[in-house]
Amino acid sequence: MLNDREKSARRKSWWTLAFLAAVLLAVPASVNAGKKKNDTPPPQEEKSILERLDYSKIVWPNPPAITRIKYLDFFAAEKYVPQTKPKNASGWMARMAGGAPDTKADFKPIFQLWTPYGLAVDSKGRIYVADGKVGGIFIFNTETKDVEFIRNGLHARFGLIIGLAMDDNDRLFVSDVKLRHILVFNKDHRVEATISEGMVDPGGMAIDTENRFLYVADTGLDQVLVFDADNYKLLRKIGTAGKDHTLTAPGEFSKPTNCAVDKDGNLYVADTFNNRIEIFDADGNFISAFGKSGDGPGYFARPKGVAVDVDGHIWVADAVQDRVQVFTKEGKLLIWMGGHGLLPGQFRDVAGLAIDKQNRVFTSEQFPGRVQMFRYVTQAEARAEYERRQAMEQKPGESKTAVPAQDAAKAKEAAAR
Repeated sequence: MLNDREKSARRKSWWTLAFLAAVLLAVPASVNAGKKKNDTPPPQEEKSILERLDYSKIVWPNPPAITRIKYLDFFAAEKYVPQTKPKNASGWMARMAGGAPDTKADFKPIFQLWTPYGLAVDSKGRIYVADGKVGGIFIFNTETKDVEFIRNGLHARFGLIIGLAMDDNDRLFVSDVKLRHILVFNKDHRVEATISEGMVDPGGMAIDTENRFLYVADTGLDQVLVFDADNYKLLRKIGTAGKDHTLTAPGEFSKPTNCAVDKDGNLYVADTFNNRIEIFDADGNFISAFGKSGDGPGYFARPKGVAVDVDGHIWVADAVQDRVQVFTKEGKLLIWMGGHGLLPGQFRDVAGLAIDKQNRVFTSEQFPGRVQMFRYVTQAEARAEYERRQAMEQKPGESKTAVPAQDAAKAKEAAAR
């Protein structure tokens, strides 16, 4: 039980707390009493970690070695910007009353990549992305990020599109594994032809613009089909069909997925289940192969995307390791990037790979629905950078670039690749 003195002290403390609370509640109202609502600054939109990153610092290999690959950008979906729409329940009442309608925020983007795979680049530098689950082909302007779309049911009928290839006249070739054919679009994105002869599961494609060959990797047949790129006639087949993906001999395939052509007309095929890259000449004769099963750099665990850069290096995207590796024609590993993840330069089921005339490298990933864009630093550019550094070291009276001897040796080796 409390005595009279304690009860009096308790009452005083309660009155003190009540007074302080009233003062604290009144202060904001009195301070803002003369201000208009519009004077309140709008809330700042919080940037994601990808928006805060300085992409110019993402390079391979790490400095001070001479850069050979630069990260540029990525394409995934339109930014989630709130858009206002009338509420169904009260919108008509507000309009009848002559007032502004009630609104609600709609955060649904206009477009979003879902399972991008095949990639191709046209003469304007726009990147084409085949998305099987969306059922269409995205066309990204890499500078403005404006998007066009080749739609299923509007521009063509698609089943399950996989591969893309672009010729020097901006004709787009689209492989459809469900409908077992290839659609050919003209530069205005209108269908002008269909190719279906001998196909079972057409996948990745490549075009030899000099010899006018269209190469199609057919995973169902374990073959690469060779067509005339102009009249679409089947010319020959590389590999042996009907062996249930068990063949391992040189020149044979087990689920080939993608292919690429170099400037000399040589064909490079991702022999996916055999974990190797096979090389053929323009007549279809086997030249060589490289690659072994493994989980480390220099090995393969399901190579899919393949491309050849201006210096003749072979780039290979490995879907299981989530790595992009660069090799010489003899199979020597030069550099690699990647690993499992969603940060720039990491991958999640990387599948497609393309290199354009601007030395930009594009990769597509299945699970995050993303296309990443890199820049390959050519051998000539790397050599020029090496010579610039050497000149800075030799000029008297100038500040010298602090490059340790071992790093200078690495830079010289990298520039020579």
